[in-house]
Amino acid sequence: MIDPGHPRLSIVRQCELVSIGRSSFYREPTPDNAENLLLMRLIDEQFLETPWYGSRQMARHLRRNGWCVGRHRVRRLMTKMGLAPIYQRPKTSEPHPRHKIYPYLLRHLAIEQPNQVWCADITYIQMRRGFLYLVAIMDWASRKVLAWRLSNTMDVEFCVAALEEAIARHGRPEIFNTDQGSQFTSFAFTTTLKNAGIRISMDGRGRWMDNVFIERLWRSLKYECVFLNAFETGSEARSGIGRWISYYNTDRPHSALAGRTPDEVYDMQANEEKLAA
Repeated sequence: MIDPGHPRLSIVRQCELVSIGRSSFYREPTPDNAENLLLMRLIDEQFLETPWYGSRQMARHLRRNGWCVGRHRVRRLMTKMGLAPIYQRPKTSEPHPRHKIYPYLLRHLAIEQPNQVWCADITYIQMRRGFLYLVAIMDWASRKVLAWRLSNTMDVEFCVAALEEAIARHGRPEIFNTDQGSQFTSFAFTTTLKNAGIRISMDGRGRWMDNVFIERLWRSLKYECVFLNAFETGSEARSGIGRWISYYNTDRPHSALAGRTPDEVYDMQANEEKLAA
């Protein structure tokens, strides 16, 4: 997939073209034993149904279904997957207390136009023998996925790459909303937003419903694509997820959009905005 000896394209540029974080070229998916991978799959499926489950409740759920597993093991696996329950946690659990947290700007705001508000989130993608992380940038009004990246690590670089691609292809939004994850509160990510003149909004801790549209995207992606395929390699995952996102944008109607697709709503509203200008 990536050719280190390509005469014209650098490794960085090749990674950009195939929508994979640069670190994916240098590092294979994290290996784990088969039992842990199955547990992570079960945890991920249950978390989509009950995002308020912490390690204690998740361990109880697994034990009720015949698994001999303790809370500490479940907590380790959930941390590895980047899963955190929606309830409020003490400030001592902040992973990067020096990062600035920005106020939530969407309360009582009517979001009716494309490029008015974008949002982003990261989710865990299980492979047959490992896992990847996926970040997506979404337009709030139309639900259109504007850019996405896969990575083997939770480093900020793949999030910044997706953000830069979205801005380059679609312009810039007025507001960008995320949760308080360390990738989104990082200097690199927030500086990219500031340099583009974009106002930064962040959910209150534990308030996953503030970013509910992208949470619904993850649910649809996993049930309609990821759980139906056992991706062997990063290139297979990139190809399969890319096909599904293209289908989601262009062919998957939404009841909340009056039966239209995200592309139809985004393009129609964007054209109306241009005409009005």
